[in-house]
Amino acid sequence: MELFGLMNTALLLSGAEVNPFETAAEPIIKLIKMAAGPAIGIVAALGVIYCIFLGVKLAKAEEQQDREKAKGALKNAIVGFLLIFVLIVVLMTGLPAMLEWMNGAAKTSIEVTSFLF
Repeated sequence: MELFGLMNTALLLSGAEVNPFETAAEPIIKLIKMAAGPAIGIVAALGVIYCIFLGVKLAKAEEQQDREKAKGALKNAIVGFLLIFVLIVVLMTGLPAMLEWMNGAAKTSIEVTSFLF
């Protein structure tokens, strides 16, 4: 408790409102922004290649049971790759809102601790 009070006092004496969450999250956010574009491309390429492979497997299936198995695998692959794609897009769309929420929580935290110490 004493260490936290000393750190808060040092922050208040410096006059700067330092957001500890922002400094900790900045490298992670940069990594997410850098990796999102290539991740979408990689997921799309792998999805197309895998679906082509499953489509060929479906076309080559001679027995009805093998055909149904290949059809189910193809449906699951399409749903899986679409889900991954949608989640990446949602992450990139929601990132500014998450940053705003993080900054608001940090300001509230600094104000409350300033009042307490």
